[in-house]
Amino acid sequence: MRKHHVAVLVILLLATTPRAAEKRFITEKDLLKFTWIADPQIAPDGSTVAFVRVTVNEKENRYETSLFAVPTSGNEAPRALTSNGRDMMPRWSPDGHRIAFVRSIERDGKSQPGQVYLLDMNGGEAYPLTRETKGVTSLEWSPDGKTVAFTAPVGGDEDKRDEKEKEAKSDVQVITRAVYRANGNPTYVDSTRHTHIFTVAATSGADKPKQVTEGEYDERDIEWAPDGSKIYFVSTRVPEAYYEASDSDLYSVAATGGTMTKVASIDGTIGAPRVSPDGRQVAFVASPHGNPVRSYNQPDLFVVDAAPGSTPRNLTESYDFDIAGGIGGDQASPRGGSGNSIVWSKDGASLIVVAAEHGSANLKRLTIATGKVDSLTDGKHAVGAFTATPDGATIAATISTQTNIGDLFMIDGKPRQITKVNDELFKEIQLSEPEEIWYKSFDGKSIQAWILKPPDFDSGKKYPLILEIHGGPHAAYGNVFTHEFQWMAAKGYVVLFTNPRGSTSYGQEFGNIIQFHYPGDDYKDLMAGVDELLKRGYVDANRMGVTGGSGGGLLTNWTITQTQRFKAAVAQRDIADWYGFWFTADFWLSKPTWFRKAPWEDPQDFAARSPITHVASVTTPTMFVLGDQDYRTPPADGGEMMFRALKYRKIPTVMVRFPRESHELSRSGEPKHRVERLQHIVGWMDQWLQGKKNPAYSTNH
Repeated sequence: MRKHHVAVLVILLLATTPRAAEKRFITEKDLLKFTWIADPQIAPDGSTVAFVRVTVNEKENRYETSLFAVPTSGNEAPRALTSNGRDMMPRWSPDGHRIAFVRSIERDGKSQPGQVYLLDMNGGEAYPLTRETKGVTSLEWSPDGKTVAFTAPVGGDEDKRDEKEKEAKSDVQVITRAVYRANGNPTYVDSTRHTHIFTVAATSGADKPKQVTEGEYDERDIEWAPDGSKIYFVSTRVPEAYYEASDSDLYSVAATGGTMTKVASIDGTIGAPRVSPDGRQVAFVASPHGNPVRSYNQPDLFVVDAAPGSTPRNLTESYDFDIAGGIGGDQASPRGGSGNSIVWSKDGASLIVVAAEHGSANLKRLTIATGKVDSLTDGKHAVGAFTATPDGATIAATISTQTNIGDLFMIDGKPRQITKVNDELFKEIQLSEPEEIWYKSFDGKSIQAWILKPPDFDSGKKYPLILEIHGGPHAAYGNVFTHEFQWMAAKGYVVLFTNPRGSTSYGQEFGNIIQFHYPGDDYKDLMAGVDELLKRGYVDANRMGVTGGSGGGLLTNWTITQTQRFKAAVAQRDIADWYGFWFTADFWLSKPTWFRKAPWEDPQDFAARSPITHVASVTTPTMFVLGDQDYRTPPADGGEMMFRALKYRKIPTVMVRFPRESHELSRSGEPKHRVERLQHIVGWMDQWLQGKKNPAYSTNH
């Protein structure tokens, strides 16, 4: 009898153990459990990396940012340095004994502007150095560790009035600038407010910060000279600069203030200056203009002598990829900032940067004398923020892959992982590994794409397809974690994401080729990718959907006006009418980048490339996902127009509106809104591609 019971027990164990060991598929709500690493900063002695840890406070429906540190040995787990929940931008003092950072505290239920705080690594509470009315936007230590330079906005009408005047002041806005609002900002842009440079002593009870720069323009990207005598910065010192092609120059100012000196200028934009160890040269990332004006200007790496009047030299003119470029996904840290973009070698002979090539981003070493490019990392991944010790010998970087949101790695030969912040969550989740493909488009151009299949894919079955289209249009999909794609695959879809012409990481010509032809041949690249996938036999041609955001929303709208092959579509933060968009977006197309002329000067071109012009051809059931504070692609010139037109034509359509959300809904919107967005996109696809009716989308209410 005992043997019989034992046998039954063994059978039960054998039957249940494999099932218990099975991993589950990812869900939309897993986003609420994610941990992100941002802005890694390695200590001067290379022993420790401080970083911003970002998590979701589900109860409060917000992101929380705290400072953590982890030994570079990788033998210990990260430990918390702060617990405020609104701390970011850690910067080590030159001796490694203190960290300056930006903290925002909560008062009366409201988050206050961020201020510079100091934390002694030997113990004790962090204490504030600043009390700026509008907060601090960046900070950098002086080389001797006695001073912190920072940038902060000042000015604005409210600074010039006492409390009684503020109460009596009219709330009517007088607008004088063509660019008068910013995406996600519920108030109008104050053209009298400017960001300037300040310095403050790095001691408790320090005197009031000293303002170093002033005037009617903004300063950013501050960098100390090695001897502490001056501060370098970037500025655009042209009134109503939008009349001209984008431009900025490199300046310096004495650390005590005074006259500004222009150090370098190119025909284009300059950013991220980094001074050589000996102080004789400055490296920077810049995007030179083309002649004539281009839609896309690929960024390059420049170096210039620090002496004013020197001519900058383009080190990567013959390297046809994106310097300081990235790969687009939906899991870049929603808060927390980023790290350095250029690192000098100790001898000043070379520079280290990130470059984007063919859907991946890797670290490169540039030899200044020759312009030779060597790879420090070479993988199908995306290196994000990185930082190095003062001698440039030890590097810490965040790296993301298609199946890893992002962790810290040490770059000493092959990247060595030192954090595993999402392992506890992902050890129970079965993800899909994408298949990379290249295919020929209609004119013979090679297009890179990826296929993501359901985790339990069966080659003998037919699956519904979702075509994903990236925005930009000058951006790129690739080897970075994208939750949206993984969740769609987990829900039983084959996901195709491609980099059609106009995408970055394939060279200047490939990126700019869509100028004056957008949308157009990029749509043909997308359809060629769908055709290539259909040849493989596991996609049901009668159950295909298409979605995309921003430029991808425009192309989604365009796709359904050009073909009826898709049975469902979701256009997110889209453009429907180029004519109206020209007048209402938060930036201004005043130069011939996408269109040769203004709308009234060439209305035929604007109409021909506007999806709303061709809306009579649409038969695809379409959802429109819109943010109420999206001024980058204003809903009135996008989804609202398409929704009304499709309702008029009695084509199944719904409009999903997200209050308080900007153009960044999918990347940094409120956590619960991001989850609901995913639910609606897949819910719409489920209804039309898998027959799963959703009462929320019924018109019979």
